[in-house]
Amino acid sequence: MTGTWQPEPVKSSVMEVKPDWIDYNGHLNMAYYNVLFDTAVDEVFNRLGLGPDYVKTRKASYFTAEVHVCYVRELGVGMPVIATLQLIDFDGKRAHFYQELHHGEEGWLSATSEQMSLHVDMTARKVAPWPEDILANLTDLGNAHAGLPRPERAGRHIEIRKKS
Repeated sequence: MTGTWQPEPVKSSVMEVKPDWIDYNGHLNMAYYNVLFDTAVDEVFNRLGLGPDYVKTRKASYFTAEVHVCYVRELGVGMPVIATLQLIDFDGKRAHFYQELHHGEEGWLSATSEQMSLHVDMTARKVAPWPEDILANLTDLGNAHAGLPRPERAGRHIEIRKKS
């Protein structure tokens, strides 16, 4: 792992909303929120030792098992954005994390994403334990985030509440 983790969500590089990501409603298409979140995940997971070389050399990767995105405020073309990532929990085979997407200059919240990732043996295409070095890196990040409050928007689910 390169660098030490701070007791705060990990911030991504500044990204920009591309013109071809805008849909017919004139705002960022929902699919590209996932592109922005995933780009930020890749930055953190690279630091954990899970970059492109990991797949090639160790014949393993991580797959998304579940994701929940909440769209809070529209993004438009050219807007700068920064994503944060907070590790909520992990075990021998899984990582549960929460992300927020913020306007890169004004700071307002645009969207949230909560995800469960699974470590996968690419040869068998089955869930497998994290190797010791990766588990140690996850433990370091988990320890840095252990004192953070659980995000208010984490653990949400979809439902239509019936009026009584």
